[in-house]
Amino acid sequence: MIEQISSFFNIEMIYLWLNFGVLPFWITLIFFPQSRTCSYLVTSVFPFFLLSLIYSYLLYLFFMNGYDFSSNFSLYLSLENLSTLFTENGFLLLLWIHFLAVNLFCGCWIVKDSLKLNISKYVTFFPLIITYFIGPIGIFIYWLIRMISAKKISLFD
Repeated sequence: MIEQISSFFNIEMIYLWLNFGVLPFWITLIFFPQSRTCSYLVTSVFPFFLLSLIYSYLLYLFFMNGYDFSSNFSLYLSLENLSTLFTENGFLLLLWIHFLAVNLFCGCWIVKDSLKLNISKYVTFFPLIITYFIGPIGIFIYWLIRMISAKKISLFD
C-alpha cells in the first residue's frame, strides 16, 4: 500500500497539492476571519497537523531510500553546504513546507490578534496578502497597523 501511495505522491505531485492545499486556509483567513470555519479549522492545529504529516511522510521516504541524515548538520557550517543540500528536490520541498507552515502560522496570529484588538478585516487584508507571499514584511506591516490602532508602541506582547 505504501508503494502505491509513494508512486502517486511523488515530489512534484506533493508540491502541487501543497500549493493548492494552503489556498483555502488563506482565503478563509483573508475574507472570512470572523467565521466559525476560520476559528475551528484554520486557526486551530488542523492545518499544521496536515503539514506535519506530509513532512513526516517525506522524511520517511528519505529514510527508506537510505539517506544519511547525519550529513545534514554540515549545512550550519557554510552557505555552500546549505545550497548543496537543497539541490535535492525532496529537501527543497521540505523547505517549502517549512515556509508554508510558518507563513500560515503568522497569518493565523495576525487574524487572532486583529480580532482581539478589534482591527477591521479590511485593514488586515493587505498585511495578510503580503504575509502569504513574503512573511516577515507582512508581519512588520501588521505590526505598524497594530501600533497605530492600539495607539501605543509595544515591541512585545
